[in-house]
Amino acid sequence: MKKWLMLGLLALGLAAQAQGNLEVDTPVINSLKSSMQSRFAQLEPLFSAGALGLTRDGKVEVHDPAAIPLAQRPVANNLVGAENRDRAALYREIARANQHPEWEADIARTFGRRWIEKARPGWWVQDDNGQWKKK
Repeated sequence: MKKWLMLGLLALGLAAQAQGNLEVDTPVINSLKSSMQSRFAQLEPLFSAGALGLTRDGKVEVHDPAAIPLAQRPVANNLVGAENRDRAALYREIARANQHPEWEADIARTFGRRWIEKARPGWWVQDDNGQWKKK
């Protein structure tokens, strides 16, 4: 019985190590975060208007194109593209900094949950099944 307890504790220790550090700090990660933070002022009104939503895999998506005036759609699409490129790079860099590039998709999903938890009331978010709902 003690052998099973020791194996269980060992497994818990390995699982804790496998979680990695999502708050890792490197110059590249800091640059990506800064870029995303500076873009948020332009994205926030689009989230609040219901035009954009947060996906379960850590991306920003145009949820309702009709909520964006036609003349502003190219700018909005460029903002979404830039944001998603930075987010993908952030997830990749965090995985690399943890010396586990294979964790990139898991990190993206973890951040997706974090972004959704922090979303403001009225913003569109995806649930675990990929269905859109208003927070």
